[in-house]
Amino acid sequence: MMEMKLQNVLPNYFRDEIENLSQVWKQSISFKKGEYVHISAPSGSGKTSLIHFIYGLRKDYSGQIFLDGKEVKTLTAEEFAAIRQNKLSIVFQDLRLFEELSVKENIDIKRRLSPYHPEDKIEEMANRLGIGAKLHQQVGKCSYGEQQRVAIIRALMQPFEFLLMDEPFSHLDDGNETLALQLIEEECVKRQADIVFADLKSTQVFHSERLMKL
Repeated sequence: MMEMKLQNVLPNYFRDEIENLSQVWKQSISFKKGEYVHISAPSGSGKTSLIHFIYGLRKDYSGQIFLDGKEVKTLTAEEFAAIRQNKLSIVFQDLRLFEELSVKENIDIKRRLSPYHPEDKIEEMANRLGIGAKLHQQVGKCSYGEQQRVAIIRALMQPFEFLLMDEPFSHLDDGNETLALQLIEEECVKRQADIVFADLKSTQVFHSERLMKL
């Protein structure tokens, strides 16, 4: 099982005094196997930056982030690609869908790159989240809430040991948020995977073992 550790991490654009207010920045943190972590982060506190640092998209920070004992800044592109393919999945805040492709094509791209589920699982999950009728619709013509559900299902198609989520439910009503979280938690239980869920505020729907203020 992959281990994740943060050691004294701080975005370069923050002043050092942020450490006195945050439970994450400039702290020493380890994430346990199967743990659900909710990072509550008001606007401007670096929530998306943190997710991007862990996923290796940005390196403009001090301190160190370790995945499987390796400092992420030292990983080659090939090593990080293998981690993203097999151990680390993500729901981006800006979703990063291919608008010209259909809902199903967007989801199946991830499944084909690193298969975990059979193809028929796409329709099953889409039906559970209320977008089964949209599978063959161009994703750019879907509402933002529908697109969020597409991004969630896409993230669940691959194998992973950590699931990173950045405001994944911002355009979902309470009912759809609950359905999405039920599906996510079921998939994480199967994999004994960790969830790192970053959002603007705490929520009663997500049953985290650890709530941390960014």
